[in-house]
Amino acid sequence: MNAGIAKPPRRFNAGRWLPLAGPLALFVVWDLTLRLQLVSPVLLPTPAATLAALARGMAGGPLLWDFLASVNRTLQAFVIAAVIGVPLGVVLGSNEKAYRSVEFLVDFFRSTPSSALIPLFLMIFGVTDMNKIAIAAFAAVLVILFNSAYGVINARKQRVMAARVMGASRWQIFKDVLIWESLQPTFVGLRSGVSMALVIVIVAEMFIGSDTGLGNRIINAQQVLNVRDMYASILAAGALGYVLNILFLVLEKRVVHWSGR
Repeated sequence: MNAGIAKPPRRFNAGRWLPLAGPLALFVVWDLTLRLQLVSPVLLPTPAATLAALARGMAGGPLLWDFLASVNRTLQAFVIAAVIGVPLGVVLGSNEKAYRSVEFLVDFFRSTPSSALIPLFLMIFGVTDMNKIAIAAFAAVLVILFNSAYGVINARKQRVMAARVMGASRWQIFKDVLIWESLQPTFVGLRSGVSMALVIVIVAEMFIGSDTGLGNRIINAQQVLNVRDMYASILAAGALGYVLNILFLVLEKRVVHWSGR
């Protein structure tokens, strides 16, 4: 009986395509820049040529192995930073006097460009993979620690006071209120930390002796003026950072689903 009833047409959802607007605008401006001869093709290849080089390189070519090398170093640095930064930040944040005593050091090193510390890490670890991982982990741990401590310090006072009124001990308040209240800023710190780790790994691969990695590939391609490979490697690094950020946003929404309530 309902067979003759026509289904309403699906409405076009423009919002679903909005994330593509930025990349499309970038490639249009890029293409127009070349068509108007504002930049020499020797220094800037066409978007099509760059994307073709990226596709070839990621389809089992050398670019793929350099990409995986950078991913491996970034994830190692991030895991080290998260394992150290989250617990230490939560513990320091739960004792405001303890945090204030080290606040200057945290802010000082967090404000210092980590690339400026490369010579120090070279003296400690030498020209090794551990050097790149260590300096990236150092940069990321400060961001993660700061956000975790900030989350605990700024936990909603009403919830802490309600727990105290109900007779909760300091340990119960810590594990049942403060830790959960700190999760959202902690995830912000983790997301910023993994981005920081990637940036420092790429910089370290450029300027500390390395045979693999996107940073090494970018600097080598620049030196021999292989601009297609250089820009393809830059796009690969940018795509990696974007994907890592999206993954943490999705994870945050699943874990901290009560945020704002």
